[in-house]
Amino acid sequence: MKFLRFLPILAIVSYNTSCKKDFLQRDVGVQATLDEIFQNPLLASRYGDNSYSFSLSDYGRLSGYKGMTSQFSDESIANNAQAEVAVMNKGLFLDNSASDVTGVYTQMYKGIRNVNIMLANIDKTPWTAEYNASYIKGEQLYLRAYFYFELIKRFGGVLVMTAPQEFTQAAEDLPRNTYEETLAQILKDLDEAMAILPTTNDDWPNPAAQANRATKAAVMALKTRVLMLDASPLHNTSNDAAKWQKAADAAKAIIDLNKYALEPDYANVLQVATSKEYIRIWPRSPRSYIGTYISDFLVPTSMGGAQSNLSPTQNHVDLYEMKNGKPITDATSGYNPQAPYVNRDPRFYVNLLYNGVTWQGRAVQTWQTEPSSSGSITYGTDASSATNFTRTSYYLKRLWPETAKSGSTASALLNFVFYRYAEVLLNYAESLNEAVGPNSEVYGSVNAIRRRAGMPDLPEGLTKSQMRARIHNERAVEFAFEDMRWWDILRWKEGEAIVAQPMKGMKIIKKADGTFSYTVVELSSFQKVFQDRMYLYPIPQNEMNKTSGALIQNPGW
Repeated sequence: MKFLRFLPILAIVSYNTSCKKDFLQRDVGVQATLDEIFQNPLLASRYGDNSYSFSLSDYGRLSGYKGMTSQFSDESIANNAQAEVAVMNKGLFLDNSASDVTGVYTQMYKGIRNVNIMLANIDKTPWTAEYNASYIKGEQLYLRAYFYFELIKRFGGVLVMTAPQEFTQAAEDLPRNTYEETLAQILKDLDEAMAILPTTNDDWPNPAAQANRATKAAVMALKTRVLMLDASPLHNTSNDAAKWQKAADAAKAIIDLNKYALEPDYANVLQVATSKEYIRIWPRSPRSYIGTYISDFLVPTSMGGAQSNLSPTQNHVDLYEMKNGKPITDATSGYNPQAPYVNRDPRFYVNLLYNGVTWQGRAVQTWQTEPSSSGSITYGTDASSATNFTRTSYYLKRLWPETAKSGSTASALLNFVFYRYAEVLLNYAESLNEAVGPNSEVYGSVNAIRRRAGMPDLPEGLTKSQMRARIHNERAVEFAFEDMRWWDILRWKEGEAIVAQPMKGMKIIKKADGTFSYTVVELSSFQKVFQDRMYLYPIPQNEMNKTSGALIQNPGW
């Protein structure tokens, strides 16, 4: 069977959502009604492909790619008081500029609507041999589950719709479904999708063009995340071990496929076209430097960027163990506060730029001098009191390929990864540890990740709580800046313990003899608020303004 659908076709799909009828732009000046679309297999398949376009598909996605969820957590701070991040850091989730609340809510429901229209009409289409209607249906079911998962992890139970609904239809009399009902619908869609989709991208016709398409393995990976959320303290207040076991079983099912493996080099995880570690990615053609979130968001003016709006925190840096596997808080680890970047976990050198490291042909300089008698301070090339430089003495390396630099025509590959095999292993380890304790399979899964990174195995004899702490730390390091940390903190209910703690940076003083002194400092201007009500986002205020009382707000908002 031939299969002619390719995801880049999304670029030519559009429809008018402000009218009571849907339209698909077919050619310039020519529009098709829904009835016409679903009588044409090509147009119908494109309509289905359009459902993918509502996914959250890049790292710097907030407020026009000038923000990341890492700035909500302890991973980083926003240098420029960007509104999206500032209101979240202050706990003002109802502010209109909080786009991870308002924008995601709207975007996910647009995706759900597209899916529901597709599913309601799929059996009306006279499919030909070039198309696989079963696969198309499976994709839509997976995507609806994905959209509802993005909602449930933010809002808890939400309004569940499985039939088409006009945007113009009043919503004030439609109540939210419970968390349990929303969860059940997600799992139902995932189980149905799992039964009909190909196992991996290699099983699609023309696999190289299908890296973003739904597969059985991607469905399984999302199901694992869903069950992890349900098993975690946020929704499992009684710590029911059976919930953790379900999540462990879901992760183990992916392991047992024997289709995936860790990329040999951690440094390549986001920057290779294909990998046995990828379960689902959004493939990115090589990115140019100018006009992207790399140049406009990550890079300081000292290296040709527009600004550096994100600074990794010392809080994050301190999570990296020494190369010998001991935390820096261990008196026997060999950590030297005056040589803080020596002999650290190799992932530190992949993820972060720090004072003295060579980058793009020169040493990074994030030092300053002590004030002179006149009060003046001299700054290193990459440090300044200006807001478009780091506030912490660190820059983010992981999402900034070295070839992406000012004046260069070279481009860089940087994929957005939805699910990768390392997450499956750590999901399995975390869930199984909570269900039965730190057995050999828990150790084996965590140690596989550590060995790939060049780290020693975990010490034997850890208790369940000690293993939990090590797994939590492993996730923070392994998935640094991959849009994972904030959601882990919420599901663990550790916002007060992690986010509400003082955010810190490193003050580096260059002395007269050219040596440096290092002092960890609190960043009083960049502290973050975390209150108990923030574990669930509020329903956006514009949605609450429409209700006559049926739509109930989350507690505390």
